[in-house]
Amino acid sequence: MKKLSILLNGIIKENPVLVLILGICPALAVSTQAENAVGMGLATTFVLLGSNIAISLMRKIIPNKVRIPCYIVLIAGFTTLVQMVVQAYAYSLYQALGIFLPLIAVNCIVFARAEMFANKNGLTDSALDAIGMGTGFTLALFLLASIREVFGAGTWFGIELPVLFNNKIEAFSIAPGGFVVFGLLIAIVNKISKGKAVKRQELNCKGCPSAVACGKLPVKEESV
Repeated sequence: MKKLSILLNGIIKENPVLVLILGICPALAVSTQAENAVGMGLATTFVLLGSNIAISLMRKIIPNKVRIPCYIVLIAGFTTLVQMVVQAYAYSLYQALGIFLPLIAVNCIVFARAEMFANKNGLTDSALDAIGMGTGFTLALFLLASIREVFGAGTWFGIELPVLFNNKIEAFSIAPGGFVVFGLLIAIVNKISKGKAVKRQELNCKGCPSAVACGKLPVKEESV
């Protein structure tokens, strides 16, 4: 049950986009088309899985003082790998995702899971956490993109929808529409969870992997 909880945690209770409010830039930027959103979600999941596994395996040999640079190198390596694969085998998706594909390397979701989970847990749990968080990220992007594409373009995965195609609401395809849909999805998740999707203490500086770096926490509270 503990491992199942780890796997499901990122889907609703700690959904990285709709609860923890992380990775908003790529979520809003690529969510005009469902196909692009799924592609971004899968690419991010791959980087999450690879980096979590690598960091979990190396957590006891990486010196604490240089762990952040080591994380960055590992995450950048997996990001470069997925970028090369997408460019080689899905070039249209590579063009559609643009700069947001290589920017997975600095996605705060990936870095947060490395620092807050993979750095403290074993291989299996870290892999399950990556899959759960990646799935939650993908589902959030898929829902956001589906709503925006259906009402903003009158299509879904590029397929024209009767009636809707000739009655597009173009506001959904631009930034303001994206923020409106994003806010509505957050409200729905909050309603379903009755406002308890994430514990209050998880929203303070102590729960942030960058708290020490930005000076919000003293060095003595930095996790080992």
